[in-house]
This record gives sequence, structure tokens and C-alpha cells, in this order.
Amino acid sequence: QVQLVESGGGLVQAGGSLRLSCAASGIIFSINAMGWYRQAPGKQRELVATITSGGRTNFAHYSVKGRFTISRDNAKNTVYLQMNSLKPEDTAVYYCNADPVRFTWGQGTLVTVSS
Repeated sequence: QVQLVESGGGLVQAGGSLRLSCAASGIIFSINAMGWYRQAPGKQRELVATITSGGRTNFAHYSVKGRFTISRDNAKNTVYLQMNSLKPEDTAVYYCNADPVRFTWGQGTLVTVSS
């Protein structure tokens, strides 16, 4: 059974940083391209960043380029999202999944950025 467990969210002031983690189980993690997605209140879920099995990264959302970093540790079956210089518009529930999406969504982790 596939399980994705996100953690690391919280309340932070604008300009602050957070590091999100997503632990995967039940999959051969190392062969999957992974992505971080987010869903802001009242909006559709959107792709934020992706990382291939080999570690090549891409930022699907222009607003996070230069502020967010995606990485992975295949030995720990974990993908990370380092978020710096956070803005109120980054407020959302953040999820991880494969890229493209193929697994059941986890519960996500809430990031709230205050101005």
C-alpha cells in the first residue's frame, strides 16, 4: 500500500523559511520522478516543483524560482522542499506525489505565511 506522509509545515512570518519533508512507502521510490504540489484556499491544486529520479529539478511555478529548492534522499525514500523568503501568497496545503501524479494523495502539510 502506497503511503505519502508530508510534514514540516507551520506558521511563519513573511521572509521566513520552512523545510518540508515527504516520506514515501510502498513504492520503489528511487525510480519515480517526484513533485511538490500545493493548494491554496479556494484554488485548485497546482504543481510547484519536480525532481527526476536522477536529481534533475524543475520549477513549474515561476514565483518560487530562486526561493524554493527541491531535493531527494533515495536511501530514506524522502523528498524535501526547502522554502526561503516565504510570501503570504505561498500559504497553502503542500502535498507530494509522483510526477505525473499516480498515487493516492497524503494528508498534506499546511504552510501559513503571515504578512
